Amino acid sequence: MPTVSMTVNGKAVSGEVESRTLLVQFIREHLELTGTHVGCDTSQCGACVVHVNGEVAKSCTMLAVQAEGANVTTIEGLANGDDLHPMQEAFRNNHGLQCGFCTPGMVMTAVDLANKNKNPSEQQIREGLEGNICRCTGYHNIVKSVAEGARNMGG
Repeated sequence: MPTVSMTVNGKAVSGEVESRTLLVQFIREHLELTGTHVGCDTSQCGACVVHVNGEVAKSCTMLAVQAEGANVTTIEGLANGDDLHPMQEAFRNNHGLQCGFCTPGMVMTAVDLANKNKNPSEQQIREGLEGNICRCTGYHNIVKSVAEGARNMGG
């Protein structure tokens, strides 16, 4: 079995994996970081979004070996100790979640959106979240959360 090595949330990690092991499986099962969720296995829902070398990636359709040498950030890597990331704080402030299953992927996608657009419009936020599905909300509070998070990130 191949050994995969990468940096996850600032920590060097490695492990033996089968060639077919998905990145989400490596993160959840090998590293025991369970904030990244599996909602569909088909890249449709976005619950598995992480950042790979600073870019959004759906970890349910990416092999762990494809992340060899990469810098991966999961939802657990956003907060600074007990201090939430501004986007996480905005989701909390604006009730941008209900059951919370989609929230890690939403937040990771929203951070990427805010990094690329410091002051996104409502339409830009909705378009930026198109690859993420929430089965509980009407997205109104999610959009409010992303707008506030982007402002608090320096927009």
